[in-house]
Amino acid sequence: MKVMFTFPGQGTQYPGMLADCPDTPVTRELFTQTRAILGSEFDHLDTPQALKHTRAVQLCLLISAVATARSLADAGVRPDMVCGLSIGAYPAAVVAGALAYEDAVRLVALRGSLMEEAWPSGYGLTAIMGLSLGQVEKLVDNQTTWVANINAETQIVIAGSTTAMEQVAQQALALGATRAKQLDVSVPSHCPLLDAPAEKLAQAMQSVTVSRPDCTWLSGSTARAVWQGPALANDLAFNMARTVNWRDAMVAAMERDARLFIEMQPGSTLTGLTRQAVTQGECVAYSTTPLATIQRLAQRVKGE
Repeated sequence: MKVMFTFPGQGTQYPGMLADCPDTPVTRELFTQTRAILGSEFDHLDTPQALKHTRAVQLCLLISAVATARSLADAGVRPDMVCGLSIGAYPAAVVAGALAYEDAVRLVALRGSLMEEAWPSGYGLTAIMGLSLGQVEKLVDNQTTWVANINAETQIVIAGSTTAMEQVAQQALALGATRAKQLDVSVPSHCPLLDAPAEKLAQAMQSVTVSRPDCTWLSGSTARAVWQGPALANDLAFNMARTVNWRDAMVAAMERDARLFIEMQPGSTLTGLTRQAVTQGECVAYSTTPLATIQRLAQRVKGE
């Protein structure tokens, strides 16, 4: 049986989140390394003002997730598989040994800037709970609104303009949705509106080395394992414009014998979504589970 690390996307960020990273030598080393790349920007990255911007949010998610994964590895818990939701694919690639951390920092900073510059205001994501994918697909027009994330059987996220999403949300509630909530994401991720920024990121990706991962790197978009560097680089560059299929990715992980799913910081959103997708194994979040418990669960899965 296998251990999977999962890496969250936007919407899980909060002010002061970097201070909540594991207080370990590897985290302190990572912070020093990050400050050398970003300079004084690092010292204010998780402030309320900074987190209004996509660049800062995505950098914080990268740093927090890598710090968690490396601290777990230092404590003897290592992944056989990794998967990230949207921006989470980048720390997943770092932890899998496919992408150097320094390159990830620079690419994620560019990714966030490109996304925000393309659609600075009036766009975003809205989560619809209580309807099936087929029901939501009939509500979006694929011109002003699109299906962005298939998070669970009855949790679908749409992307588009704020005005158009509000209309879809009202229609969804009238159809029987239990909730429709605009997310804390200021860009229309995972739809064709981000095709152009994705192309620019793909060009930048050509200047870095993306290698064969050391463990199974599962795409959160296609729900397939990616082993070749060029294919992994393509997935990283274009995942901002591709639909996320977290449900199918977690089912695929379970079919590949994953039985312990550990969510990296911050938060526990993915853990709840993963529990809805898998029928076997344990799903825990580092932020809400004692390290000793995670260690025992990992030992049990490995038969140690």
